[in-house]
Amino acid sequence: MDRDPGLSVRLKLTLSYAGFLMVAGGLLLAVVWVFLLRYVPTLPAPDQVWRGPNRDDLVRAFTPPAIWALVFLLGFGLLGGWILAGRMLAPLRRITAATRSASQGVLSHRIDLEGKTDEFRELADSFDAMLARIEAQVAEQRRFAANASHELRTPLAITQTLLDVAQNDPDRDTGELVDRLRTINARAIDLTEALLLLSRADQRTFAHDPVDLSLLAEEAVETLLPLAEKRDITIETTGGVAATDGSSALLLQLTTNLVHNAIVHNVPHGGTVRVDTAAGPGAATLTVENTGEVLSPQLVSTLTEPFRRGSERIRTDHAGVGLGLAIVKSITQAHDGTLEVAARPGGGLRVTVRLPAAGS
Repeated sequence: MDRDPGLSVRLKLTLSYAGFLMVAGGLLLAVVWVFLLRYVPTLPAPDQVWRGPNRDDLVRAFTPPAIWALVFLLGFGLLGGWILAGRMLAPLRRITAATRSASQGVLSHRIDLEGKTDEFRELADSFDAMLARIEAQVAEQRRFAANASHELRTPLAITQTLLDVAQNDPDRDTGELVDRLRTINARAIDLTEALLLLSRADQRTFAHDPVDLSLLAEEAVETLLPLAEKRDITIETTGGVAATDGSSALLLQLTTNLVHNAIVHNVPHGGTVRVDTAAGPGAATLTVENTGEVLSPQLVSTLTEPFRRGSERIRTDHAGVGLGLAIVKSITQAHDGTLEVAARPGGGLRVTVRLPAAGS
């Protein structure tokens, strides 16, 4: 914004300090003057003889020193106020410098204001925390853009290769080519729809209606039961009504993603998936846990990032596009909820979604 130039805060504080000191000094001199007048009489009558000082003498004696005292207080107030204001505003200058660096794209700079807690240090700490969050989000967005470009480019490159091979080999079986192209195209469509869903959740462009997480869990399990049976996975559902407010479609997608991930990222045979819903004080909870390989805490901390597929990036018929937990995280945040992802001691994963209870 373009603003007209004005006085600096340091100069304003200096003038305020000097002005206050002048007023205080003037009041003190006024009190002394009134006190002295009480004990000094006026001029005596013509027929009287007065040998002591009178008020005229007091005015002549008191006025010059009072003026010099006020001049001294003014100079002392300006000099001392300028120094004090500079010391008080030193942290603010560091905060301003950090703000300018951040506005130029330098997000790694931190103020790190030393000393005990006061208003400036609280502001500096809050600004440092904000910069850390922004830096993490920018880094995540850059990784997301790079991964999304790679994921979108892969099916297009494969499609181009298949078309080139078909063009160079006119006698090739077109049926096989069409089937492969259809599979690749379906994957590209799934990825695009997942990206659109992720964007929709981030923008919070949805209506809030009463939703029962237990019903959504039943629907998701019923939909994915054939996949679980094919992979010899047992699904167990427990819990009761867990009412919240939000988008039924988005929360169903959240539940489906969790159950799908629990089925796909499981042991090869004989694995289990447990889906539980519960209503607690002010919250509705959905928990999905599954058996599987032992996961390290470092790996678990990255699973909610886009295009992460557990410990491997294996492409199978049900591997997904790597946005499952990222979408779950985005939908949870859009509903003002919390997401906890933890490795199970015996292997596998436990994911807990807590959303505000209905009406809260």
